[in-house]
Order: sequence, then structure tokens, then C-alpha cells
Amino acid sequence: MTVKSFFLSSAFWMVMGTLAGLTGAVELIAPDLLGNVPWLVFGRLRQAHTNMVMFGFVGSALLGAAHFLVPRLLRTQLHSERIGLFCVVLWDLAIGVGVAALAMGYTQNREYAEFIWPVDVAILIVLLGIFYNLLMTVRKRGENLLYVSVWYVMGALIFTFLSYFFGNAVWAPQTGSIWGMPDAILAWFYGHNILGFFFTPLAVAVAYYVIPIVTGRPLYSHTLSLVGFWSLLLLYSHIGTHHLLQAPAPTWLKVVAITGSIGMLVPVMTVLINLWLTMKGRISVIHTDIGGKFVFAGTVWYLFTCLQGPLQSLPYIQKVTHFTNWVVAHAHMGVLGFAGMTALGGIYFMLPRITGRPIYSETLADIQYWLVLTGMTGFFGILTAAGLVQGHAWLNGEVVYRVLPQLHPYMVARAASGIFIVAGALVGLYNIVMSLREARSNVGSGDLTGQEGP
Repeated sequence: MTVKSFFLSSAFWMVMGTLAGLTGAVELIAPDLLGNVPWLVFGRLRQAHTNMVMFGFVGSALLGAAHFLVPRLLRTQLHSERIGLFCVVLWDLAIGVGVAALAMGYTQNREYAEFIWPVDVAILIVLLGIFYNLLMTVRKRGENLLYVSVWYVMGALIFTFLSYFFGNAVWAPQTGSIWGMPDAILAWFYGHNILGFFFTPLAVAVAYYVIPIVTGRPLYSHTLSLVGFWSLLLLYSHIGTHHLLQAPAPTWLKVVAITGSIGMLVPVMTVLINLWLTMKGRISVIHTDIGGKFVFAGTVWYLFTCLQGPLQSLPYIQKVTHFTNWVVAHAHMGVLGFAGMTALGGIYFMLPRITGRPIYSETLADIQYWLVLTGMTGFFGILTAAGLVQGHAWLNGEVVYRVLPQLHPYMVARAASGIFIVAGALVGLYNIVMSLREARSNVGSGDLTGQEGP
């Protein structure tokens, strides 16, 4: 039930989060269209959108996948379904309360750390609960070898807890922040680590689990997979300051951040080479499995995301791209393109194995794939171009308001791309609900673990 509940939550929050995003995109075209209703103004809506997508949609799917793959790789059962269900309920409650508070204007107002203090505490409790549950599962395992996906899941939980605690300044409940430049450094330590230590390890864990099974081959190299794991932990934690190159952050920290950003090519390419060599000659097989198809698309977006990231960390490039829609395109590539597509692949791959029967509609899943892929590709192209228009105009001394008319066509195209993504979310919610509904007669299959694994 834990895995099913997380997947259902993910489908629901994807709809809510993408609807909020589409509404915000429309407001960028016509700011007064909704009459400046307080809980629908862009400043509040944008915060609600990012948190629903990040924690609600992507986070729920990846945490659900973790509860599925860890027991199966360890040839045992989840330590406690009660703890798992408690974590799902508290997770959804925390996100719901947090989003409602943001809509009412209660916010800590820091990037990806907008949730108020009680919500922060609830999220930390969930992370602790999941870690304990999976750690106890590891302890009673029937498989001695800890496959790399288990390493990534456990590492993600530990480092996400620490990043969330320090990044949200949980010891300062009145503000959720510290002060001055140290707070900016801390905020981007956290903001970047949500992608690097929450989404990335969990999504890579899903890819390392799904791809070998779909291709019918063992992972190309277990050694390479561990090189990727440890190099990610070594390099990622300190690169957030590359968002502050124009700010008075210490020069040594900027240099460390830029160097680490370039160095991130090591864990990224290690993961991708390992996965793609596993798939070599089997791409057609990957695309016959809807889960594998989503995950493969996620690996491609991972490549694009992690080529663009080091590039935009360079001061010469950032002179043009900083504070522009280029950065927005990059964020969408990481969250929706890489982690989101991989998370959806995990859901569609794992649902039949949970329920004991095929998903409700392969056709609907394929439609969702193309809707989300089309929308994401549109986002990437449109916002990257808009960012370059903004950046070059500002670099040449143009003031902000004079550039806005030039951006208007891009914002219209952005909203149009968002329609594809919202449609994909609605299709996915219907398909997942129907898959779980039709499986009720198959209660006996439950969440029992089998012997399948890479």
C-alpha cells in the first residue's frame, strides 16, 4: 500500500502543480487577467507551483519507487507498511498545508525553501521515518550484495535530511533564515542540493533498477556505478554558489563552486555511459516498455541538463544568462525533464509488478509520454531563446521594461507548451487511478517482494 499511495499522490500533485504553473504562465502574458485575487497572484502561485511539482509530483514518485525497489533488490519485505503509510499521509499533509499557507501569503520566501516551519519539521520527520524503515529493511535482507540503487536511495535520504535541515534554518523558526551573504550561500547550498541530493540519487536509483530489467542484461559495470555514487557526493554539495557569482560571496568559494560544477561531468557521464552501454543494441527493446521509454528519455534530459549546468557556471557565460529565462529552462530540464520523466518511468514500470496486472492503458501512457516530452522540449527551446534575448539586451545596456515586449511572444509559446504538460498530467492521473482501481480484485498481490532484480 505504501508504494501505491505514493504513486497516487504523485499523479495528483502533478495535476495540481502543472495547473498552477500554467496559470502562472498565463499571468506572465496577461497580468491582470485573474483580477489580482490574492491567492492567485504570480508571487504566491509560483511558490506553490514549484513546491507541488518538486515535492508533491517528483518527490512522491521517487520515494514510492524507493519503497518498491529496495525490498526487491534485498529479497525481503518492507520492514513496516504502517510506518510507510504514516510517512505517505504526513508527506501529503505537509505539502497540502504548506501550499495552503503559501496561497495565504505565509512563506519563508527563500528559493525552494518557502514552506513555513511546521511544514519543514513534518518533512524532516517523514525523511527520518523513511530512512529508518528502509534501514531496517536493509538489516533483515536476504541478499548480501547491496546493489548500487540501494546505495543511492540511502545516500539520498541522509543528505536530503541534512540539506533540508540546514538549508531551511530549522533552528530559526521565526524566519527560516540567517542573515546577509551567509544566508544567500546557505540558501543556494540547499536549493542546488534538492536537485543533487534528493532528485538525482533517487532518479539514478530508478534508472539503474529499470534499465537492466527491461534490456534483459546485467548492469554494464558495478564499479562504474559506485564511482558515480561517490563522485556525486564528493562534488555536488558545494557548487550552489555558482548562482552567486555576481554577488559579494568569497572569491575562493566561487572558484570552488565553478570547479565543482565542471567536475560534475564525472559522475554524470559515469552514470550515463554505464546505462547506455547496458542498453547498447537494445534501444528498440527499451521503447517497447513504457516504463523503460520514460526512463530512457530521462537519461537524455539528464545529459542536456548536466552539460548546460557546468556551461552556465562559467562567469563569461553567466554574464548573459544570469537572472534570465535561460535559468528557468535549465531548472525545468532538471526537475521535469530528467527527474520527472524518470519518476514517471518508475511508476509505469512498477505499477504492474505491484498490482499483478498490466496498467490500465498502454496507449494512454504513451500519449502522456508524448505530451510531456513535447511540452518539455517546447519549454527548453522557448525559454532558452527568451533568456538569450534578455541577457544580450541587458548586456547592451537595455532596461528591463523595454525588453518585455520582445519577450511577449515567447511567453505565449511557453503557456502553449504548458498546456501539453497539463494534459499529460491529467491523462496520467486517470491512467494511474484506473490501474489501481482495476487491481482491487487482485488484493493478494499486494506489495510482496519478488525475486526480480538487475
